[in-house]
Amino acid sequence: MLRQGGHPAGLQEWFDRLAGRIAEARAQLGQVAPSKVALYSGCDLDADAAFRLTFFWRDYLIRPPDFVVRRADTGEEVTSFIQALILTYMTTADGTTPSSRWIAFRELPDGMFYAQAFRGYAEDWLVRELGDGGISAFRRGAEKLGGAPLELGDAGYAFAVLPRIHMAALYWLGDDEFPSRASILFEDTACRYMPTDGLAILGSHLVGALVRAAQG
Repeated sequence: MLRQGGHPAGLQEWFDRLAGRIAEARAQLGQVAPSKVALYSGCDLDADAAFRLTFFWRDYLIRPPDFVVRRADTGEEVTSFIQALILTYMTTADGTTPSSRWIAFRELPDGMFYAQAFRGYAEDWLVRELGDGGISAFRRGAEKLGGAPLELGDAGYAFAVLPRIHMAALYWLGDDEFPSRASILFEDTACRYMPTDGLAILGSHLVGALVRAAQG
């Protein structure tokens, strides 16, 4: 799963900013009715007032009043990296209905400024890591992760990475004139649930998961 460190400089800088929000997010959640947090974020609310959500195929619990994020299966407290992303999601969520309209990273708020970097460490990296396996490896990895097929690109799949954040991965097969390429897309409502820096981290992690699934 997600771990702090090991990211390109731009992503590490974004993580550093997110990590600083943990205490602030916990304080903010303590001021909002649990039912409202659950309604806006799409989290489940257990009988004992603990929030439950799925984040990249693993279940987590967030229990008031300390709002520490723990794995649902073991009760283990997770890294500050995952804490930051999940708590940022819960405090940013405003209940907007997911749109099913896909946009590129550059179309997110301030995304144009970071689009070239995102392409390098996410989309171009995906093509490089899949190597000769190309589109077959891409399909294999996406299907292992339970991606829902899309009629976009030469192959495309959608993934729910948080209750109301969906992303898509597309692959175009190259030819003699143009190399293969990949794109990571976001619903245009994703920014109502996570700031652009957090979405960049989620996109990078989806690419890493696809590569590991394809190669594993």
